Amino acid sequence: MVRLYPFFATVLGMVCAAQAAEKPAVLTEADAYAITSVPMPPDVSLEVGGLEWLPDGRLAVATRRGEIWIATQPGADAPTWRRFAHGLHEVLGLAWRDGWLYVTQFPEVSRLRDTDGDGEADVFETVSDGWGLSGDHHEYTFGSKFDRDGGLWVVLCLTASDRSDAAFRGWAMRITPDGRMLPTVCGIRSPGGIGFDAAGNVLYTDNQGFWNGCCSLRHLVPGDFAGHPAGLKWYHLAPNMGPKPREPQNGSRWATEVEKIPALRPPAVMFPYGVMGGSAAGVACDTTDGAFGPFTGQVFVCDHAQSMLMRCSLESVDGVLQGACFKVREGFRSGSLALQFAPDGSLYVGGTNRGWGSRGAGDFALERVTWTGHTPFEITTIRAVPGGFDLEFTQPVDPTTAADPASYVAKGFTYILQSSYGSPVVDEMPCPVSRAEPSSDGRHVRLTLGNLRHGLIHEIKGVGVRNQAGQPLVHDTGWYTLNRLARSSPPSKP
Repeated sequence: MVRLYPFFATVLGMVCAAQAAEKPAVLTEADAYAITSVPMPPDVSLEVGGLEWLPDGRLAVATRRGEIWIATQPGADAPTWRRFAHGLHEVLGLAWRDGWLYVTQFPEVSRLRDTDGDGEADVFETVSDGWGLSGDHHEYTFGSKFDRDGGLWVVLCLTASDRSDAAFRGWAMRITPDGRMLPTVCGIRSPGGIGFDAAGNVLYTDNQGFWNGCCSLRHLVPGDFAGHPAGLKWYHLAPNMGPKPREPQNGSRWATEVEKIPALRPPAVMFPYGVMGGSAAGVACDTTDGAFGPFTGQVFVCDHAQSMLMRCSLESVDGVLQGACFKVREGFRSGSLALQFAPDGSLYVGGTNRGWGSRGAGDFALERVTWTGHTPFEITTIRAVPGGFDLEFTQPVDPTTAADPASYVAKGFTYILQSSYGSPVVDEMPCPVSRAEPSSDGRHVRLTLGNLRHGLIHEIKGVGVRNQAGQPLVHDTGWYTLNRLARSSPPSKP
């Protein structure tokens, strides 16, 4: 027996090697998207609150401590840093235009310029300061890039106790090119970032808390109401907004209140709390034309609490934005707060831990995410179709697993629209998958589901789906916020 052992060991090794060859390696999110740290200036607490690319390829980085630093060649092993400005008040937005760096800080939108060429701002001008302050530390002000009309948008946070103690706190405002401030949307609670999608729609993230059962990505449309009633008291200062909407009923649901309050616009995407983060933050659209992978045109959102990156595919149904969210990458070093795509197609993510806890343990961070060239097997988009959803994939699916209804698990649920903090999951119900029909090219699967309900989140898991190499999905779940049921004609893109 002892003399035969080497023979059996050799045979066993050959069998294991053959089995390993038959089973393809499973790609991970880290294989598709690499995170590298950007070397920061020494002895500086770079608590990143905003990012902006300058025309010459340098990167402007704003900090919550009121400084602006500019990095030359930030993607290099040793970028050069220079402080451009200091003495500002918690900068949470940067935008560049015509030689000016526009800065959204706590009390105002300012613009800064270096006129003598020494690398430091020497002209500071107020652009707009038409909103109020009570002195509460939680009255954050987040600012956008320039919209297609040349204006800026700001979203104004409530106090830490969800009050609006100063004018227009809990509102979104537009700053016109000539500096006028226009009250635009009421009902905001605690924004974490603001940006645009590929069609120019203005989007911001709002966070779980009072009247917000979970975090969400929301569409800002002039004249709308976003749902939190604290800021309604300022309607008398906004004659352009028309009549004040009624308050939502405490303990109700989004779908119910949208039917009763014409101005109330539901979240475009709700992020299931704890599963898809707990503090949604920066917003950036992938306009890299494939340089960042297979998700061109989608909106990327970072989450501060879980130090992670998510993406959203959006569509418009009956004039209302809705869509799905998916995980992309975890493992950032600090609480992710601001993000922006670079000219080379990479994504820069900056963060801080001050004031908010996060999974990433660092006090601050600036990191660069690059697509490695490996296309992950993912659900690219989920679209609403009559009776169910159309799932698009980044790679052709295996027709056998994709056509098996048992490869999918789905359910619907929502959160209470209530005046108390957060909400448990409610109204949960399975959505049995009765049919799964792959397209001829293997890139789409049409699912027919039961128990579809408008106004709810629909969780769709492709647990048994494989690609043509036999690999499972890197992330097998998408969460679709079904504000409107699809009609017989296909929904339009946003």
